Amino acid sequence: MPQSDSPDVRLTLGGPGPHHGQPVYARGPQLDAARAVCILLHGRGASAEDILQLTDPLRVDDIAYVAPQAAELTWYPNRFLAPLASNEPWLGSALGNVDDLVAQVQRLGISADRIAIGGFSQGACLALEYVARHPRRYGGAIGWSGGLIGPPGTPWNIDGSLAGTPVFLGCSDIDMHIPAERVRESARVLAAAGADVTTVLYPGMGHTINADEIAHARRLLAAVVV
Repeated sequence: MPQSDSPDVRLTLGGPGPHHGQPVYARGPQLDAARAVCILLHGRGASAEDILQLTDPLRVDDIAYVAPQAAELTWYPNRFLAPLASNEPWLGSALGNVDDLVAQVQRLGISADRIAIGGFSQGACLALEYVARHPRRYGGAIGWSGGLIGPPGTPWNIDGSLAGTPVFLGCSDIDMHIPAERVRESARVLAAAGADVTTVLYPGMGHTINADEIAHARRLLAAVVV
């Protein structure tokens, strides 16, 4: 799979706020030759190039992988369980810039049902929150160690249908950052909005991505290009 050590000059984050103008990195086929696109969102303190390393074990042909870079290596400053206002304007900027990136990919001829959005940790939370706030049929959503964003008791009233979007949620059952109950709650909310959700909680695992989670994601992505 071709690799890139520089941003894809055709894509940039043009939405509002702190993440405006950040670069977008890419691997795989050129966007105009790809059958699908997977947007990968990195975790706190990591980078777009870090999460693009996952494209090697994922090994799905005909998918272009794109990864935006967060300003200061973080999508929002506080925990995903903190009051929403405490993460602004960073969270709103992150969501707006993911939306801008999705729109750019669509303008290049890739429909939403051939766009998968995934991430790890903070990036997973952002990916899941994005699809919940912008419901439609996506190619898929992948949450490696993540959940919907908001403090306990947040009412996620999804205004629309995810229309069978396949979603994979994988996390440790004792993750120090992501409570298992939030993963279960996120699965329930997304399923109620019409997503086809697979959830796996791994006993005793650390805050990481294991081979089984990669296998689940690979199967999800392979189905997008069938």
